[in-house]
Amino acid sequence: MGQCGITSSKTVLVFLNLIFWGAAGILCYVGAYVFITYDDYDHFFEDVYTLIPAVVIIAVGALLFIIGLIGCCATIRESRCGLATFVIILLLVFVTEVVVVVLGYVYRAKVENEVDRSIQKVYKTYNGTNPDAASRAIDYVQRQLHCCGIHNYSDWENTDWFKETKNQSVPLSCCRETVSSCNGSLAHPSDLYAEGCEALVVKKLQEIMMHVIWAALAFAAIQLLGMLCACIVLCRRSRDPAYELLITGGTYA
Repeated sequence: MGQCGITSSKTVLVFLNLIFWGAAGILCYVGAYVFITYDDYDHFFEDVYTLIPAVVIIAVGALLFIIGLIGCCATIRESRCGLATFVIILLLVFVTEVVVVVLGYVYRAKVENEVDRSIQKVYKTYNGTNPDAASRAIDYVQRQLHCCGIHNYSDWENTDWFKETKNQSVPLSCCRETVSSCNGSLAHPSDLYAEGCEALVVKKLQEIMMHVIWAALAFAAIQLLGMLCACIVLCRRSRDPAYELLITGGTYA
C-alpha cells in the first residue's frame, strides 16, 4: 500500500517535471511578449521599471528548464539529496513568482497615471513625418487600437501640428478602415474613430500585465504540487523500511 502511494507520487512528480519544461517555454514567451508590446507603446509609458516583472518571469522560465532536469534525475535515481535540492529550488522560485505577482499588481495600478502624464507630451510633439519616432508611435496606436486623439478626435485641434497644417484635418491614422475615401477632414467626423486613445492604451497595458500575473499564479500552483510530491517521496523513503529495501534490492530477513 505504501509502495503504491510512493510510486504514484513519483509518477506525478516525473509528470510535473515535464510540465515544468513546457511551463518554462510559456513563461519565456509571456515575458518576450511583454517586451515586444512594451516597445510598441514605450512612448506612452516612460517607467522602464514596469518591465521588471517581465524580466523576472523570463529568468524564472529559464530556471524551470534546469529545475525540470534536476527533478527528473533526482526522481529516477531516488536521490534524497537531489530531491531536497529540488524542493529548495522550487521554494525559491515560488517566492520569486509571488514577488512577480505583487510587482505586477503594483505596476498595473500605476499604468493609468503614467499614460496620462506621457500621452499629452507625445501628442504635442507629433509632426506627421514617418522618421519621427513619436509620430510613428501615435499613428501605430491609432491604427491598431482604432482610436483618435487623447480623449477623442477633437484633441488634435489643440496640437501644434494641427495649427501649422491649417487644413482642418487629423492624421490619416484616425480614419476608419471601412472608409476608403477618408482624408482625415473634421468636416466628416463619421469617417474618423470616435474613441480616444488614452483609455485604450491603459487597457492594453493593464491586460499585458495581467498576462504576467496569471502566468505566475498558474505556475506557482504547479510548483506547490511539485514540492508536495517531492516531500512525500522524501518522507516515505526515510520512514518506510520496505521502500528502502525496494531501492537497494534487499529482502527482509
